[in-house]
Amino acid sequence: MSAVAVDGVRTRRTAALALVAVTAVWGSTFGLSKDLIGRLPVADYLGLRYLVAATVLVVVCPRLLRVMSPHTLKVGAGLGTLYAVAQLLQFHGLAHTAPTVSAFVVAMYVVFTPVLAAAMPGRDVDRTTWSAVAVATAGIAAMSLRGWAFGAGETMTLVAALLYAVHILALGRWARPGEAFALTFVQLATMGALLTAVGASDGLTLPGPGDLPTFAYLAVVAGAVTLLVQTWAQAHLDSGQASVLMVLEPVWAAVLGALLWHETLGPRTLGGGALVLVAMLMVVARPAAEPVPEPPTSHA
Repeated sequence: MSAVAVDGVRTRRTAALALVAVTAVWGSTFGLSKDLIGRLPVADYLGLRYLVAATVLVVVCPRLLRVMSPHTLKVGAGLGTLYAVAQLLQFHGLAHTAPTVSAFVVAMYVVFTPVLAAAMPGRDVDRTTWSAVAVATAGIAAMSLRGWAFGAGETMTLVAALLYAVHILALGRWARPGEAFALTFVQLATMGALLTAVGASDGLTLPGPGDLPTFAYLAVVAGAVTLLVQTWAQAHLDSGQASVLMVLEPVWAAVLGALLWHETLGPRTLGGGALVLVAMLMVVARPAAEPVPEPPTSHA
C-alpha cells in the first residue's frame, strides 16, 4: 500500500473517531437541554445558542471571513436552514417526549440516510453499511424503545430525523476539508439568525445567571466545536459510514444519564449499546465506499 493510501486510511479512521467524540457531546445534551427548555422557549434557546457559537468560531478563526466564497455562502445557508428546521422540530418534540424515546427517534436518521442515498441516481450502498444499519437500529430499539405509540412529540422528532438524514447527505456531498471553518460558520450564523427571528416574534428570553454555564457548554462545545468537527470529518467519510457512527449518540446519552442523572442501565440498555458498538466497529473497519474529492484550489 502506498504512503498516500496509508495516510488516507489513517485520516478516515481519525475522522471516524472524531465523529465518535462528537456523539459523546451530543449524548450529553439531552438531559441538559430537557432541563433548560423548561425555563427557556425553544426558539429563544436555540437561536441564542447558535449565535453565540458562530461568534466564538469567528473570534477563534477570523481568517474564515477572508476565504469565504459565494459557493460556501450558498451551501452553508441552505444547510443551516435545513438544520434549523430540524432542531426546532426536535426540541419541540423533546419538550413532549421522554429523553430516551427522543434519542431513539432522532437516531432513525441512521435508517433514513442510506435509504435516501440509494434512491439518488448513480448512488449505491454496500452490504456492509446495510448490515451495520440493521445492527445499529436493532441496538437503538432494544436500548430505548418502550412501546410503539407515537404522539405529537415523537412525530415531530421523526420528521427532524428525516431532515438530519438529508443534512448528512448534503454535507457529505458539499463539505471540503479546506472549507470546514467557513462552512461551519455560515451554517451556525444562519441557524442563529433564523431561530432568533422566530423567538423574537414574542420577545426573547435570556438564560438566567444559574443557567449560563450550561448554556455556554451547549453553545460552544455542543454547538460550534461539534459542528466544526462533523463538517471536517464528513469531508473524509461517506454518508453511510457517518450516519452509522453518529448513531452512537443515544449510547452516550444512556451512559451519561446513568452517571450524571442516576438513570438505571438495565439489560436492554446494555445489550442495545453493545449492538451499536458492533455496528460502529463494522463501519470503522471497512474502507470508504466513495472517493473524497479534493478541495478546490481557490479555497486552500
